[in-house]
Amino acid sequence: MSVAPTQQPQAEVIDTDALIVGAGPVGLFQVFELGLLEIKAHVVDALPYPGGQCVELYPDKPIYDIPAVPVCTGRELTDNLLKQVEPFHPTFHLGQEVTVVEKQADGRFRVETSRGTRFLARTVFIAAGVGAFQPRRLKLDGIERHEERQLFYRVKDPAQFAGKHLVIVGGGDSALDWANHFAQDGPHQAASVVLIHRRDGFRAAPASVARMRELCEAMKMQFLVGQVTGYEEADGRLSGVKVTGSDGVTRVVPLDMLLVFFGLSPKLGPIADWGLALERKQVVVDTEKFETSIPGIFAVGDINTYPGKKKLILCGFHEAALAAFGATSYVFPGKAIHLQYTTTSPKLHKALGVETPTFDD
Repeated sequence: MSVAPTQQPQAEVIDTDALIVGAGPVGLFQVFELGLLEIKAHVVDALPYPGGQCVELYPDKPIYDIPAVPVCTGRELTDNLLKQVEPFHPTFHLGQEVTVVEKQADGRFRVETSRGTRFLARTVFIAAGVGAFQPRRLKLDGIERHEERQLFYRVKDPAQFAGKHLVIVGGGDSALDWANHFAQDGPHQAASVVLIHRRDGFRAAPASVARMRELCEAMKMQFLVGQVTGYEEADGRLSGVKVTGSDGVTRVVPLDMLLVFFGLSPKLGPIADWGLALERKQVVVDTEKFETSIPGIFAVGDINTYPGKKKLILCGFHEAALAAFGATSYVFPGKAIHLQYTTTSPKLHKALGVETPTFDD
């Protein structure tokens, strides 16, 4: 089930107990762990939708290492996490990047985003994965004017490519998966598909490569070895790309749409300027509360580093749980916080909107 995130109209200043930077799986689970401790959260993410790397990079790829979930896709994991946090009513501020974080005299943090949204937060949780992902672009002068019209680095709506003459550039999973998808029979089948890669070797899954070669043999798509070295236009539109092969000959491949998958490059972005202790572009944390070098700011998931760090979603979930408890001293100073279990706690059952079970003797 997909749960649409709530968007809050911009207020002058939003006062919140916790601000989470990043709406990927770990950021979403951070909402849940904070909610169990009665800490309300706002969530900011540069992407226009929740899910982070899971939805951006592999929405339909299987994930096998989520505890008690034998297999799920990135999209399914995101949908389930959104369903799980529903009882705590988090507010999402999507399509904007946190640009300013400044500690105030009262210990709170003044936070601003690229869209001018402003917060005063008692605690800040950085769950930004490895940073904001930016596509590696095709380096041809002037071609950027065709972006989002005929040149695409991501597929948001497969239906818009149906019936079109497509040129797909790249040799990784995204390039092969989408080439196969648009070449085979189905509602999104393209009029033609030409896959271009600089060599006859791929970084994609062997099954995807095998499927691509089957489709080529069936004449449902074409594969060319070469590099895109130029492009042609007609009436202000992109009409073809120039492909230089290993034989040194440059050929023009006509097209309606050009899809380029050179991978995504993570950018730490403004986080690098927040004054946090960093190590190899990652935020240094302790392993008791996953707190950074600035008290009141926590970092969970792939963005952090500590001895023995492993970049796994399940590790990020563990970090989020301990970070939530670490935040209680800032949100509820002087209050004793007792560990409760969702299995038996009537208080947590009420927060989650479930009935407390009764057990017969």
